[in-house]
Amino acid sequence: MAQPEQNTDVELDADGQSVALGNDVRGLRKSRGLTLNELSLKIGRSVGFISQVERGLSSPSIDDLRAIAAALDVPTSWFFANESQNDDELGLIVRADSRRVLGTAETGIVEELLSPDLGGSFEIFRSVFQPGAEMKADVLRKTEEAGYVVSGQFEVSIDGHWFVLNEGDSFRFEEKPYRWKNTGEEPAIVIWAVSPPVY
Repeated sequence: MAQPEQNTDVELDADGQSVALGNDVRGLRKSRGLTLNELSLKIGRSVGFISQVERGLSSPSIDDLRAIAAALDVPTSWFFANESQNDDELGLIVRADSRRVLGTAETGIVEELLSPDLGGSFEIFRSVFQPGAEMKADVLRKTEEAGYVVSGQFEVSIDGHWFVLNEGDSFRFEEKPYRWKNTGEEPAIVIWAVSPPVY
């Protein structure tokens, strides 16, 4: 039987940064459908280590964080957005210059997490869809989703029916196949809420 893994990074008290990081790791792991054991195998660390990280009791090294990010398919920078915040704001406030970002203009969509972390029952994103960007195949998730078009024109197919949405329009659907495209000449900005979190 393997010996328990020694962890010299364990802190006696969970501080705000460690708790926020733990919430993000747990939320991402669950959204990917991974168990603690599966994630530990992917990064070559013990289940106990992952559990301590998720509970905010351990601060992973940068190498461990890179491995966790790779296993969960997010950039390592995803975990650093909260570092400049005061502890009393963690889990409550997201400053405009501290949003976690996924995607690039080159990929057609940039998503910024507006929720403080992934520990809650839903997540909110500010999504910017570039002109010509398109999700080419339907996606079906076990989620309830809603969106509000802040600017631009946004087309969404819900359960096979296409809808053209303009500034001020909104939508909601639950466990239905969907896809989207931006056929306009300007970026479309959509505030998107998803429950439960999928990132």
